[in-house]
Amino acid sequence: MSSLAAPATLGAPRRAWLTDLPVLLVAVVWGASYLAAKGVTTAHTVLAVLVLRFAIVLPVLVAAGWRRLRALDAAQWRGAAVLGLILAGIFVLETYGVVHTSATNAGLIISLTMIFTPLAEAAVTGTWPPRAFLGAAALSVAGVALLTQGAGFTAPSAGDLLMLLAALARTVHVLAMSRIKAVRSADSLSLTTVQLGAAVAVFALLAAVPGTGATPWATALGLGPGEWAGLLFLSVFCTLFAFFVQMWAVRRTSPSRVSLLLGTEPLWAAAAGIALAGDRPGTLGLAGAVLVLAGTSWGRRAADAA
Repeated sequence: MSSLAAPATLGAPRRAWLTDLPVLLVAVVWGASYLAAKGVTTAHTVLAVLVLRFAIVLPVLVAAGWRRLRALDAAQWRGAAVLGLILAGIFVLETYGVVHTSATNAGLIISLTMIFTPLAEAAVTGTWPPRAFLGAAALSVAGVALLTQGAGFTAPSAGDLLMLLAALARTVHVLAMSRIKAVRSADSLSLTTVQLGAAVAVFALLAAVPGTGATPWATALGLGPGEWAGLLFLSVFCTLFAFFVQMWAVRRTSPSRVSLLLGTEPLWAAAAGIALAGDRPGTLGLAGAVLVLAGTSWGRRAADAA
């Protein structure tokens, strides 16, 4: 009896890692997305770049998953479309927020999703998260605060408020993916396709409003080879891969665990800045990186024990 039980016990952490690793890779590419976005986007081209970023991969998704897409029922279409509207809100808020605030403030404020998600999940389910998990999340946020102190925390601005709203929208998106019953049994590729399609429609409608910036066509013509490379990275890895993995993972683990792992995004953003942009975090920044890693590891153990 014990010889049969032992492999199952050992297999559980292994299965958890198989789910956690792709989510962690999402945090890595999202961290790198800040540099890519800064090289492609200006305040005048936010909506145009969002249209291009999502529209590039949409035809490929439709062609690859056409049969499964047609198999979705009406409830699944509605559920995925709702998720797409939330996703569009996240990107609009986050992209304009980054444009109108410092990267330091943006990285710190968006990491509050780690705190918002378990609290929101507790409010919805009536089950309070373990104290150890909340402690781990708080430790990670403290690490982000230290990690982003190289440039100093500037006075709150309109961009800071947009980033705060983006963090709340991320929380809503993660919870909605786990709570909308219609999408639980649907194919992840089809759901990702509908989400991105709904988001592209929102971006295109906003971009068509006079005074909202450059058109997608004009922006595309003005991009150079390096900017196109950055846009493709944002489109394929930071959008397609990231949200497919998120849809896949949130149905195999808890929203709180997903958010904690995604909360390491500022750490990877700092790593990309050090490796590619020559940033120097200093002693406080390095201490913050250690706290983020420690908080994430602690939170994973707390989630496993719950």
